[in-house]
Amino acid sequence: MTVDIEAFLAEERDKADEELTVMFLQFEELWSRKLWHQLTESLLEFFNKPQSGKQRLSIYQTFVLSFADKINQLNLVSLGLLAASHIQDKNDALNFLNELKGKVKGTSQEAYVYATVEAAKIKLQLDDFEGGRTDLDESEKILEKFDSVESMVHASFYSANADYYHARQEFASYYKNSLLYLACINIDDLPVADRQARAYLLAVSALAADTIYNFGELLLHPILDSLKGTQHEWIHALLYAFNEGNIGKYEGLTVHLAKEPTLAGRGDFLRRKIRLSALTEAVFVRPPNERALSFATIMKETQVAPDEVEHLLMKALSLGLIRGSIDQVSGIARISWVQPKVLTMQQIKGMRDRLIEWDSGVSQLSVWMENKM
Repeated sequence: MTVDIEAFLAEERDKADEELTVMFLQFEELWSRKLWHQLTESLLEFFNKPQSGKQRLSIYQTFVLSFADKINQLNLVSLGLLAASHIQDKNDALNFLNELKGKVKGTSQEAYVYATVEAAKIKLQLDDFEGGRTDLDESEKILEKFDSVESMVHASFYSANADYYHARQEFASYYKNSLLYLACINIDDLPVADRQARAYLLAVSALAADTIYNFGELLLHPILDSLKGTQHEWIHALLYAFNEGNIGKYEGLTVHLAKEPTLAGRGDFLRRKIRLSALTEAVFVRPPNERALSFATIMKETQVAPDEVEHLLMKALSLGLIRGSIDQVSGIARISWVQPKVLTMQQIKGMRDRLIEWDSGVSQLSVWMENKM
């Protein structure tokens, strides 16, 4: 069925908000002159305006699809996604995206991945985790073959992966993929509420994951600042308590754990985790030549019982938080290496003091050697 494009655009112009009507004149002119790139850019601008929501689907289906094979296929998917965002029924939206996938599959692998990943997001919203995972795995195999990919495609992929792992409560994987997603976007483009929600979920996942003991990448990320001055500021402080291995500060913040079900049920685990952080901090603040810690010192620094010291050390060694040896007879742990961490200002001051002490020691040794010569 042939559509009278000029008549269609005139009809849609009459329906549009007043400030958008001039854009329909641009559409008609660019379409008649076959300036497809400029027309695509103009349509993307229109589709990204909130007022266009009620018209996106009809314009996409009648106007955009009439020249779909003449424009960049990644832009075609972008326009399709913006149109699909106003389809209320999730199953209808999924069918729409499946049709879009089929349309671009043979013309652009990158566009196909973009549409596939976005379809996976809807499947996850429909609790079809197996289907969503299948789509994401397929997309990952294709992405691995590319030398370079548009950042919005990678952002969509990592965002969908994060959604999947969050739903499955795989905290370490959520943490990794969510940070990769943030690396692909400008966080200033995220609404404040979305920034706060992402920062909060990252903080919860970092604390709940049994393989994450270094929060450096998150502590340095500006998204964490979005929690300041909010009801979730306590978790910001909790992360720093773990980073510092500060058991006293942690104990003072445990009253807030009941606010987050994921953490409320992990009290024993978090207590073990803060003790491991306290152990690494106890090693870190000492000069390399003073890292032979007695069991008594470890008990004092980590607040563990005498019969728990060896288990704590073995756990830290197995997790790669420290390297060294344990002398059970002498009751001494000789630590040769400790995992690096992000430093607070107080920790930086401590390191500065140790460097000054080391410099003084070197100077004294130099003077002693000169006197001996």
